[in-house]
Amino acid sequence: MLVNRELIEVFSEIAREKNVERSELATILEELFLYVIEKEYGDSSNCSCIVNLDKGEIEIYAEKTIVEEIDDYKVEITLEEAIEKEPDATDLEIGDVFVEVIDPRVFGRRLVTTAKQFFAQRLRDVERNYIYEDYANRVGEIVIGAVHQIQRDGIFINIEQAELRMPKSEQINSERYRRGESIRAVIKSVEVTAKGPDIIVSRSDNHFLYKLFELEVPEIEDGIIEITAIARHPGERAKIIVKSNDRRIDPVGACVGMRGSRIQAIVRELNNEKIDIVNHSEQAEILLSRALSPAKPVQLYIDDDKKYCVALFEDESLDAAIGRNGMNINLASKITDYKIDGYGVNQYERIQLDQKTPLKDIDSVNGTIAELLSSSGVEKVSDLLDADMDDLLSIKGVDEISLDEAYEGVQLFIEREIESEDEEEILDQQTENISTINDIQEEE
Repeated sequence: MLVNRELIEVFSEIAREKNVERSELATILEELFLYVIEKEYGDSSNCSCIVNLDKGEIEIYAEKTIVEEIDDYKVEITLEEAIEKEPDATDLEIGDVFVEVIDPRVFGRRLVTTAKQFFAQRLRDVERNYIYEDYANRVGEIVIGAVHQIQRDGIFINIEQAELRMPKSEQINSERYRRGESIRAVIKSVEVTAKGPDIIVSRSDNHFLYKLFELEVPEIEDGIIEITAIARHPGERAKIIVKSNDRRIDPVGACVGMRGSRIQAIVRELNNEKIDIVNHSEQAEILLSRALSPAKPVQLYIDDDKKYCVALFEDESLDAAIGRNGMNINLASKITDYKIDGYGVNQYERIQLDQKTPLKDIDSVNGTIAELLSSSGVEKVSDLLDADMDDLLSIKGVDEISLDEAYEGVQLFIEREIESEDEEEILDQQTENISTINDIQEEE
């Protein structure tokens, strides 16, 4: 059987391999012996253990009450047994507390088997705690690891002893990951769970883009240039607003780099995600125009109080200005914090005319309802759409059914106007084509 010093050396060696601090090792060993006592006797509440790693000493004490007749040998002892174990106990009496010293070697081989299991579990707990504390202090940092497991709802990344998780929602949809490949991501959150620390990393988070710019553009890390807003559609397009605290430095040029070297490094990392860099301005009109780039608005109508903007574009460039699934205009809206509605010039003019149309002139709106609304000042389409429903229902003769019919009638009017215009455009185009064919035939 190992003596105390040898026992400590064995555990110390294991602890060194697992990078466990000596102070932590002493605590683990103390808990170990109390655990063994509990396994052996069923209770360790009256016991204490002190481990001195430097001296190689393990001391275990059990407090027992001196009694005439023992009912529970775990917590009681007779005076005769106490004196036999400790001759100096002759001055103790019935009812006094006797502190018995327990030799660790009494546990025999069971100690070694139990110790290995307990020690392994405690080391895992300590390791998990180290990992949690390490990563909890690094939230917001970029880390590089290797993909080791790919599942439907996420991938798992290994960095030394730590396992990080990137859920589907934190991935770039256009990317495909392979086991063993190196991957870069930002630490988003760290939570404690029964299975250990749950470290969430992200490549789709706005902060990941921010940290990439910080890595590639020294002026951002130094605080000379600030990124004031970021909006992303991960893997497809992103917009950022940059501001320079030094008039001599162009923030957009600094972020792009010589021959686009800096921005290209970021674009490659993000699987060719296009990035629009917007120069900050205190003037809303200039900032909104820049944010809508590459589209160029013809006119902007801005309501600063409501944070609302109507952007007009040439009709033929409207689709490009809005972007696929509204991406360009939505990203511009997010970084400027303005709600932006985009229209073609002709489309907007038609909408304005529709808004001014009297309700009584719309065939799809019941004449009686139109008269009732008009008598209360709700004469035009814009009046109806801007009015509060409760106010409209308070008009005598107007109920929910008739009001719904009026709304539906206005909607049909607007849609019919659009269809009518489309048909006119098609007819004009066909007429133009026929004229062109006739001219060619005449020339021949």
